[in-house]
Amino acid sequence: MLQIILTLAIFVILVIPMGKYMYHIATKQKTFADKVFNPIDRFFYKICGIKGEDMGWKKYALTLLLVNGVMVLVGYGILRLQDLLFLNPNGISDMEPTLSFNTIISFMTNTNLQHYSGESGLSYAAQMCVIIFMMFTSAATGYAACMAFCRGLAGKKIGNFYEDMVRITTRILIPVSFLVGLLLVSQGTPQTLHANFTIETLEGNLQDIAVGPVAALESIKHLGTNGGGFFGANSTTPFENPTVITNIAEMISMMLLPGACVVTFGHMLHDKKKAKQAEKAAVGSKKLIFGRQGAVVFGAMAILFLVGLMICYNSELAGNPVIQDMGVDQTQGSMEGKEVRFGIPQSALFTTVTTSFTTGTVNNMHDTLTPLGGLVPLLHMMLNCVFGGKGVGLMNMIMYVILAVFICGLMVGRTPEYLNKKIEGKEMKLVALCILIHPLLILGFSALAVAVPAGLEGITNPGFHGLTQVLYEYASSAANNGSGFEGLADNTAFWNVTAGLAMFFGRYIAIIAQLAIAGSMLAKKKVNESVGTLRTDNVTFMIILVFIVYIFAALTFFPALALGPIAEHLSIWM
Repeated sequence: MLQIILTLAIFVILVIPMGKYMYHIATKQKTFADKVFNPIDRFFYKICGIKGEDMGWKKYALTLLLVNGVMVLVGYGILRLQDLLFLNPNGISDMEPTLSFNTIISFMTNTNLQHYSGESGLSYAAQMCVIIFMMFTSAATGYAACMAFCRGLAGKKIGNFYEDMVRITTRILIPVSFLVGLLLVSQGTPQTLHANFTIETLEGNLQDIAVGPVAALESIKHLGTNGGGFFGANSTTPFENPTVITNIAEMISMMLLPGACVVTFGHMLHDKKKAKQAEKAAVGSKKLIFGRQGAVVFGAMAILFLVGLMICYNSELAGNPVIQDMGVDQTQGSMEGKEVRFGIPQSALFTTVTTSFTTGTVNNMHDTLTPLGGLVPLLHMMLNCVFGGKGVGLMNMIMYVILAVFICGLMVGRTPEYLNKKIEGKEMKLVALCILIHPLLILGFSALAVAVPAGLEGITNPGFHGLTQVLYEYASSAANNGSGFEGLADNTAFWNVTAGLAMFFGRYIAIIAQLAIAGSMLAKKKVNESVGTLRTDNVTFMIILVFIVYIFAALTFFPALALGPIAEHLSIWM
């Protein structure tokens, strides 16, 4: 428990200053690093012809799609031609068309689901020019959309997509990932362009050892909530995650920016009332940390996260009675699929973090988790708002905030209001689209997979666990998470195409609808608060928000979960 508490304490300490720094970046206020980064930013603006004018939500969304689309086309070409390109010392051949489609969509949507093994499926050129490059750009895309969304809700201009992309990349992603990369190298993570080498083992056999630019990929994959991995076994391997120090550093990297986005959101909303709040010293001093609106959202996310963490930890600690009956000691909990150097605490925490912050990297095999231990990462991807990926997690949670305001307004017979703006039919339709598209993708594609021969051929485990694997695959795809149960034979045309479509629609439909909501809210006139106005900046609303999220999850996903992990748990323990 001390390991878990220490990691979470470091996160809380770092997330507040990072959130304020990101707020200054998003609103173009002065920062301590301006002397270094302003000339760099101006250089990129000049060579790219970026003028910095406000775009409006429609132009912002269209620009986001077009920029991402161009990168998809270029990246797809590199994957298909990697055998002919440079930096391919291991002679890796071109990637198959449907796998290339799945891979390029995966990394452009910040999902990083891998139906291939990195050390044998990609050349160094593809690893750096496609995978690492898109880890930066997909993370910057999510941040840019989130900052535009926050500015719209705060009554500011939507902003310029190109400026947001450049500023987050030069001022946060590159410098911080460079520092994390140095830490990883110091702990033993490889960073080289040399070809794989062969060694003789103690048994006298020959074994190929894969190396490459691992540290560069690992640093941005966690910081940008990307996921994936240089190696097929991901962060379970000593080359990607050598020590407990790197394990904690990778978790903090995953958590830092999604949590900081919430702090940034709080500062944006707090900014316009700073003068009034400064008069209330006792309250105002607390608001300066998050802003009350940001604190409520952060608190709700933290409650959801901690509930899931405790369930996962206690379930793994309880062990597996089936394995116990085989004569395997379970007094230390279920160690199946876990690294001994991490144990259950670091494994349970990593599992909950990677699927709450939608990163997708793993330091243990999720397919070997106990049923309830596996239920937690699956559920958090289904919720897709427990901090979530960088930027989009906050945007998804605000959809639930608006839904909670709307439901509470119906209960008392008032027009719902949020941030002194009326919530009307247009906004609720867009919110409904954002919330419902996610379960539609998960349950729709899962139903298709268990109904057609092409889908059934990939299911290698019978019964309840097989269904859980299918649900996990599409929940991971739709939530742009990228982790997997890895029991599916998923490198086929069916799984590559359907998972690719789930990733694509799960990413862009929600972002466009959320930017539309921000544009609509920005255009609305403010209304004065009254006695009947629902307060959204107190503990009561935080609790309401948590219950709204859980109730929606129960109504949409409980039948599927009952046939998967819940049924599997009951079959083992009863």
